[in-house]
Amino acid sequence: MTIAIRAARPGDEDTMFALLFELAEYEKLTHVFHITPETIERDFFSPQPRCHCELLFDSGVPFGIANWFYSYATFATARKIYLADLFVKPSQRGKGLGKALLAHLARRAISEGAAQVEWEVLDWNKPSIEFYESLGACRAGEWLIYRLGGEHLEKLAQTALS
Repeated sequence: MTIAIRAARPGDEDTMFALLFELAEYEKLTHVFHITPETIERDFFSPQPRCHCELLFDSGVPFGIANWFYSYATFATARKIYLADLFVKPSQRGKGLGKALLAHLARRAISEGAAQVEWEVLDWNKPSIEFYESLGACRAGEWLIYRLGGEHLEKLAQTALS
């Protein structure tokens, strides 16, 4: 096993797309999967990228992906890394590859003075929850995640100041 983790670069769009589609299948979210190699190019490789990607290879074969972006912890007055996606192909799980990707992000966070790395996990995904907790991650139980989208987002955007 020869593990290498590197930042994604132009030309990796198809690899990123394939890994993200597998993640969408695993999470049963293909119905909301709208990513294309073109949107990957736009969002990850523009002069001001919206997000970043790390790819994990074993002997040159891509097996894992971590997509992330910077956020800000206001009260801590420090940036943080928000991990949007973490995926290791099922055939390669249990070999420490997910941990290697998270350790890579942890090193980046520390080197940049970031306060933390944070992410979401689906409540039914027990293997991932157990994995994260085995690393010492804890659920931010007091925080609830809310989303506003679709027609409700449009309606709110049209609201005038009163």
